[in-house]
Amino acid sequence: MTTPAEQLRALARTRASLDGAEVTYWWTGDVYAWGPDEPYERVFGFEGVNVGRLVQDADAGPDAYRLLTREAAFYLDPVTREILETWQDRPVVHVWNDPANQKWRPFPVPTTELGGQVCFSLEIPLAYPSPLPVAQYPLHSAGDTYKALELFQFFADRTDLAGAAPSVPATMSWSRMSPWLPWMARGQRPGGLTFHCRGRKLGAYTEVPERTRAYIAGHHPEFAHAPERWSEPNETSWTYFRRLNPPE
Repeated sequence: MTTPAEQLRALARTRASLDGAEVTYWWTGDVYAWGPDEPYERVFGFEGVNVGRLVQDADAGPDAYRLLTREAAFYLDPVTREILETWQDRPVVHVWNDPANQKWRPFPVPTTELGGQVCFSLEIPLAYPSPLPVAQYPLHSAGDTYKALELFQFFADRTDLAGAAPSVPATMSWSRMSPWLPWMARGQRPGGLTFHCRGRKLGAYTEVPERTRAYIAGHHPEFAHAPERWSEPNETSWTYFRRLNPPE
């Protein structure tokens, strides 16, 4: 992994599969609320899945890829770990991001040697006009600019990466600092949320916990598979909330 193209190929084998096969990642964790002069509070459990497949991006060169994915994630009771339907008498809006696609071009992928493991680190600061302007969504928008920090780490064994398999076993961690979720209806109250999760690449979608598979099958069964073709723009919790609640 001495060139950006080689580093991206190693990341691609860790995050997905070079042969275009569907790959499922599953994760679990917790969501913490924070605010000025307030103690941190664990408000939700969190569990999700991402089903994706990697294709070469012929228009961008032999070392470029497109990652086509859907992801669903669910807010849980922090104690019982049951999927929530309401929170403080408000309906919970779970994560149904379709699509959640990425374009990959060779770049110097940050890596850390951890003995027999290699860690790929992706730090993604976000700041762009919010799909929920305060003037239209005073109870559901933290501000006119959406600002968040997404922190991913993918871990793979060096011996697996030295082989020729198109996909290698992997684990991952993910943290996010974000504004209040729109459906929490906290408006411009200072503070926000911190997500702290960990997970792994599964051998097949059938390894997703049965409760979670049943919930997906009962609500949006298409999330058991990756998209068949590229589409944009990506869905987010903020754009999905806007679709469910269009401005008057």
